[in-house]
This record gives sequence, structure tokens and C-alpha cells, in this order.
Amino acid sequence: MGKLALAAKITHVPSLYLSELDGPHKGCRQAAIDGHHEIGRRCRELGVDTIVVFDVHWLVNSEYHINCAPSFKGVYTSNELPHFIKNMPYEYPGNPELGHLIADVANKMGVASRAHSETTLGLEYGTLVPMRYMNSDQHFKVIGVSGWCAWHDLQESARFGLAVRKAIEERYQGTVAVFASGSLSHHFANNGTAPEYMHKVFDPFLEAVDHSVVDMWKQGDWNTFLDMLPMYNEKCWGEGGMHDTAMLLGLLGGRDYDKGVEIITPYFGSSGTGQINAIFPVTPLKTPA
Repeated sequence: MGKLALAAKITHVPSLYLSELDGPHKGCRQAAIDGHHEIGRRCRELGVDTIVVFDVHWLVNSEYHINCAPSFKGVYTSNELPHFIKNMPYEYPGNPELGHLIADVANKMGVASRAHSETTLGLEYGTLVPMRYMNSDQHFKVIGVSGWCAWHDLQESARFGLAVRKAIEERYQGTVAVFASGSLSHHFANNGTAPEYMHKVFDPFLEAVDHSVVDMWKQGDWNTFLDMLPMYNEKCWGEGGMHDTAMLLGLLGGRDYDKGVEIITPYFGSSGTGQINAIFPVTPLKTPA
């Protein structure tokens, strides 16, 4: 019997990497970096051996996909923001065993999924950025999961998240952390206006809705949040369709989940988008799948 030890919604904004570099933005994301360090510290304390990331920068058009190569190594430049993340080296061990267990369980639950262990697929920056601060010593194995699910249903993504939980607890011999790596509202600053939005949310409406959502999360009001999630995603330009968040809540029990989150890095604006690091307490599943 494996253990799901920690679950979280995390930021991966490229300005975290920019924050390391000499220049006008040096240190600008230190609070978020510190939050990643703290989450990594807690994973170590809990005996985590593998981190699974629901990554909204991995776009797929069909099925659910798991990148579980034996190892990952490269130098990454973002094709989206090459002036923010450029020539960033990375190297992490993978976990083919757990990746295939997740796919097997998901498929048995009727959620079409594929694990890729013999692959040249690289990790996307929704995984690479947080791993830079949580896992620089390669302490954890890493698995990337496609979280930008362009033609998928949020309820099916929640079921995929439940499959991840069942694979960990029923078939894996180890301890795992799972992260939903993506923003809250996600309207980027329009072209030509990026500098003025470096530390701002694009519109007061988006910021107000985000704060309302964070309050629901703190209170553990998951029924209200799940009721509004499809419209929240639509009206607030959810990153990757907010499938990472649906997966995370499916992992935790969906409408049966009743715990409030712990805020590690308070809500902040970045290039127009709303960001946070928050830990979702893991509790036993109440309803069998």
C-alpha cells in the first residue's frame, strides 16, 4: 500500500526564474520561491519518493498522458516566453513503474490514458520551474501528466485524478506528492503592456473572483467551488482549462473533500495572471470509486 502524503496547487510563473537573474526583476518572486522550498522541505519530511505534476503546459488533444521516462535531462528554453526562461539546465530521475500503474488504473476506470516510458518527450515548464526549487538535488523522482486538456471534460479529469490516488494507494509501494501546477485566473497582459502588469492581475474583476475562490478554498467550501468551476474557467481564462485543478480535487475526493487549504505563498499577480502556492490537506477517501 502506497501513500499520498501531500497535495498542492502551485505556481510556475516564468518570472520565478527571471527573479534569480541579475537585472531589474532580481528577487521579485522570492516569496514564491520560498514557498516552493517549503513545499519541498515538507515532502522530504514526509518521506516522499516521487512527485507527480499535473502540468498545464503539456497540451494534448486526446486521452490523458503520463510522461514517466526513466530520467530527464536537458537545457530548456520556453517557446512561449524565451526572454524569461532561456538555457535553463535540468536533470531529474523519473518513475516508469508508477506512471504505468496510473495508466493501468485509469484505463480500468474507463478513463483512456497512456504512459510513456520509452519516449523522447521532455518535461514542460509547469514542471521544470517548481522542480528547480523543490528538487535541485534530484531527491525526488518526477512524473509529468498532461494538464492542458483541450478537448476533455472537467468531470473526466476529476476521475483521472481519482485514478492517480487509487494507483498510489492500492498498487504502489512508496510515498507520493501530487501538484496541480497552474494559475487561478489566467489573462496575460496584452501585447505591449507587459511591464505594467509584471506584478498585477489583468482586471479587477478577475482579481475579485480569484480572492473569492481563495476564500472558498480556505473554508473548504468545495461544493460551491465545484459548482462554479466550469464558469470560472470560462470567464476567467482558466489556464489549461483548469484541468489540473479538477484532477487535484478528484484526487482528494471531489465533493466529499471538506478540508480548508493552507496558504504557503499568498495570492499575487504576475504578468496579468493570479497565482498562489497552497497545500490541500490529504484525508482518506470517503466514497469508494
